[in-house]
This record gives sequence, structure tokens and C-alpha cells, in this order.
Amino acid sequence: MLFSSKKYKRCHFFYNFAAAKEQTFMRIGNIDLGERPVFLAPMEDVTDIGFRLLCKRYGASMVYTEFVSAEALVRDVKTTVQKLTISDEERPVGIQIYGRDTDAMVEAARIVEQAGPDVIDLNFGCPVKKVAGKGAGAGMLQNIPKMLDITRQVVQAVKVPVTVKTRLGWNSEQLIITTLAEQLQDCGIQALTIHGRTRSQMYTGEADWTLIGEVKRNPRIHIPIIGNGDIHSLEEADKAFEQYGVDAVMIGRATFGCPWIFSRQSFTFDEKLDILEELLRINVERIDEQRGIIHTRRHLAATPIFKGIANFRPTRIAMLRATHMDELLEILESTRKLGL
Repeated sequence: MLFSSKKYKRCHFFYNFAAAKEQTFMRIGNIDLGERPVFLAPMEDVTDIGFRLLCKRYGASMVYTEFVSAEALVRDVKTTVQKLTISDEERPVGIQIYGRDTDAMVEAARIVEQAGPDVIDLNFGCPVKKVAGKGAGAGMLQNIPKMLDITRQVVQAVKVPVTVKTRLGWNSEQLIITTLAEQLQDCGIQALTIHGRTRSQMYTGEADWTLIGEVKRNPRIHIPIIGNGDIHSLEEADKAFEQYGVDAVMIGRATFGCPWIFSRQSFTFDEKLDILEELLRINVERIDEQRGIIHTRRHLAATPIFKGIANFRPTRIAMLRATHMDELLEILESTRKLGL
């Protein structure tokens, strides 16, 4: 559920509706993102170039790469460097980096700048243990001075617009985002994305947008505020714009197996299946058959198009066990007569 406070909604609806009516095109630096832009969130093992291009084709206003480890980038780890590959067809595109060491983050930002992104985003929001548990990502919410130092130095080191993605706070007792937003703005960032959960929530419970709205209404905030969390459709994005007055909305997990989520067009089952088959072909051609199939499985496992099909479990198991593209395409084609 997107809106967690009925009382808050009732008190502020008319204010935010008026703000939405007056909204002009959103900009990050010199990048014109249009009116009510909807972004594809950066996600590990999800937002590779093939998936980004499909999301862009179907209406994503801006896309982001998988997040990149600053330390691995500085060490020139091949698999990490490969994540910097972007295409002009997906612009505007952001590259997101994470890390806990200031020097490594600054050097990584300089390396990323050479790849030619439109935006460099600093990840201070990833809650997973292997990142936050080591002090990076959302772990920075426990070391605000370090977060601000990294942000300030990265902004000074590059000419590309720098943005930040973070959460409401470490836990429900430390909801610091309203103060933190001003501090980050003072460091020189040009936009702020807020996920409406704390680190301790991970991805459980409901995203609380009330504090996102509070940041946006703060008269001292002049940078764009991007809201993130529990957006499953453009209709829900529209409500977020109207109720909270955010400048943009970012969609994450709801895009899995659903790159058409950014489009207001209706797609048939066959059309959606064609898109997923195209994603498979793109991944196999871009990487190789084995890893391309593995890279596509997350989308096939999560896509909503197979929900409601009776007795689909054996087909799903076969689909996720297939090891050759022709075999997987044959299984996918067999679902056409089952499509709703």
C-alpha cells in the first residue's frame, strides 16, 4: 500500500494537488526530464543494458545502471568495469556507485565520469548485509559525517551532476531524512531520491511517503525530490505526484519481468511474451548463452504475465531449469495457448 496515513492524506491533499497543477518540467542540471517523469531504479543483477533499453523504449524517463562498487572499480575488476557500458539510446542514464572510503568513492566517480553518464548517483540506501553491514550503502546512515564528506568531495571532483539515493533513516527511532536532505543539498547534489523505508525495514512492511512529502514541502529544499517505494503502476505514480508533490517517481522491484510498466499502452499476453523473448535474445547475444539465460531467469520468475494460469507450476519449473536458448524459447512459446 503506497499511502500509509489516511489522516496525513486528508490534511495535505489540497495543498499538494495545487502544487502538482503548478509543476513544471523537472531538471537535473541541464537534463530536461519532462513533466512527472518516472525512473527505473538501479538494481543489482537487474538493470543491465538490455533491460534498461527495453524500459527506455516503453517510457522510462531515466534509467540507471546496476550499482557499482567503488573499491572494485578502482581495482579495475573486469566484471565491475563492464557495468559502466552505456548506450546513447538509453539516455538520460545514470551510473550509481557505492562504497565507504572517501578516496575510493572520489576516484571511482572520476572513472565513471569518463564513461559519459548524464548523472553520477551515490548509493546511500542499499540495505543488504554485504553492503550496509560493511558501512556502505544504507550503512552510511550510521555515519552521517562520512556520508557528507564523501558527497562533498565527489561533487567537487567531477563536472557531471551528482545525485544521492538514500532512505528515511537507519530505523524507526532515527528518522533523519528531513535534516539529512538539507545537509546533502548543502554538499552540492542536484537531486535526491528517497526510498520510503528505513534500513532496518529492508524491503518489508509498507513504504511511508509522509516524510518524503515533508522533505518536498520544506521551503529550504530547492533540488528535485524523487520518491521511491511500493510503486507498482503508473496509476500509483500519478497518486504519488498528486499527494506528495514529488518531482519524479522511481520504480524498482515492480519492473522485474515487466519493462512495459512505464507505458500507458495496454499490451496483450502475446505482446508481453514477445518482449520477454526479446530480452532473452538480447542477454544471450550480449553475454553468452548460459549466463544470458541465468540473467533472464529473474525476470521470468517474477513476471506477472503467468499469474492466474492454471496448473502452470510444471511449466515454470521447466522454464527456470532450461539451459539452452532454443529450449527456453520453445517452453515460452508453449505458453501462448495458455495466456489469459
